[in-house]
Amino acid sequence: MFSEFLVNTWITASVVAVVAGLVGFFVVLRGSSFLAHALPHGAFAGAAGATLIGIDPILGMGIFAVGGALAVSTLGRRGRNDVVIALSLVVMLAFGALFLSLGNQYSAEVFALLFGQILGVSSAEVLPIVLLGVLCVAAVVVAYRPLLLASVLPDQAAARGISGFGMSVFFALVVAVATTLSVPIVGALLMFSLLVGPPAAARLVSPDPLRAIPLSIGLALVTVWVSIAAAYETSLPVGFFVTAISALLYGLGRGWFTISSRRRTVGLEGAKW
Repeated sequence: MFSEFLVNTWITASVVAVVAGLVGFFVVLRGSSFLAHALPHGAFAGAAGATLIGIDPILGMGIFAVGGALAVSTLGRRGRNDVVIALSLVVMLAFGALFLSLGNQYSAEVFALLFGQILGVSSAEVLPIVLLGVLCVAAVVVAYRPLLLASVLPDQAAARGISGFGMSVFFALVVAVATTLSVPIVGALLMFSLLVGPPAAARLVSPDPLRAIPLSIGLALVTVWVSIAAAYETSLPVGFFVTAISALLYGLGRGWFTISSRRRTVGLEGAKW
């Protein structure tokens, strides 16, 4: 499990978890789960296209994910955002299927792109993934206050001169970067579970961002670490375990929230008497 050939996986998966926990908090806060579902398909198409022409898949993933983020942000401003995201999703997935068909890729490679692979990260990909992770975290930290205000109180943010459209574009690009570095580990079809499950569970436990964000990152780290260990022992895709654990965490978070709400209600009723 801790063999030398898995070092790349542990390093990159930890980076992915930190980014997913941080960015995912804002995904849940802004109600952007559909966007987090769509952009990995763009990254998948980019990786397939890059493989077809013989360039670094990370570069292809980045180009398509960023392009998808800009398209969704720009077109969604003038029409229904959900329609734009849905159409972007199917178009990018269709391009991915086309590129794979043209390249006659082996089924194992396709499987790894879609569902993740613990051995899918080469030594050459570690540094780009780490650098993208640092860039993503730095961008969120720098824009934390305006992004939080625009997400929670958009009218007040506009009154303070914070552009709602600008924040939407910025956040879509951040999600695109997070997607790019995550696809090799988790897979295009299941990446959004890591961006939604642990952060949603953390928000149910605590509505305070200063508590929920560290908890979200911690839950995401536990999710990927347990998933890697389970995938290694069972030879099943790591994306399956990431999704299952993310769903379990959300269920536990929902249970915590329900119990806490009932206790507060009982406490208030007791205070009245």
